[in-house]
Amino acid sequence: MIELGKFNTLTVVSRRDNQYGFDGGELGEIALADQDAPDTLKVGDTVKVFVYIDGKNQTIATLQTPLAQVDEVAWLKCISLSHAGAFLGWGLPKDLLLPFSEQKGKIVEGRSYLVRLFLDENNRIAATMMLDDFILDQAFYYKDGQAVQLIIADETDLGFKAVVDNQYWGVLYKSETFQPLQKGQALTGYIKKVRPDNKLDLVLNQEKYGQKVDATSEKILAILAKRGGYVALTDKSAPEIIYDTFGVSKKVFKQAIGGLYKQRRIVIEEAGIRLVDQA
Repeated sequence: MIELGKFNTLTVVSRRDNQYGFDGGELGEIALADQDAPDTLKVGDTVKVFVYIDGKNQTIATLQTPLAQVDEVAWLKCISLSHAGAFLGWGLPKDLLLPFSEQKGKIVEGRSYLVRLFLDENNRIAATMMLDDFILDQAFYYKDGQAVQLIIADETDLGFKAVVDNQYWGVLYKSETFQPLQKGQALTGYIKKVRPDNKLDLVLNQEKYGQKVDATSEKILAILAKRGGYVALTDKSAPEIIYDTFGVSKKVFKQAIGGLYKQRRIVIEEAGIRLVDQA
């Protein structure tokens, strides 16, 4: 069955000059819209194509790759404004409509917005900014430590809201996230914890805590050696400075220097840590 607004693997059933047709099942033959289709295609080949309904209400296919499919969230730039709404660039020749009814706040040409793609009542692809109508607060079937795809949404007092796998809301806590994040940024993250209410706490690093401390200890020793045996940082230093230097949270840093101190490999001074001469 053909899925509109998504990639489908279809079979070439006709070729006339450089015009191709695909088997669309109950939809009939679907034309390839690309004018510069490769001449290596032949009848019987199976090809992955993006299928959608164009402005003439015809079902067509393209070999081009849009920035998002239906049911996906994306960070798209407003290309133009019209009486119908805003048009967003999404990687295909015909821009994507963001109707007035699906907008939040004033839309400015040239700025980007976080949207979700959907099929309207005519099965045409459109965009919406009303993410809460589609993205769920409660998630099921995830496990702690599982890798997920994230898109950063709004910054909050706690940290950052993120869309998980285009379906669920999750939270990256500010106290555990030190790298700069931008709205609309797509990256891989991990489930830190599925809370009792089935809401998701997220992290950007999968490494287990004990392994993280051990790796940080080695990094501290290496940086101390590189800097002449002294670094002006302690467990009282600002988390941001610790992260900029060692790439870890203050909690991990404190555990690491505590372990090194017990091993008598460093001395913790009032203003910094110093490498112990092992000679």
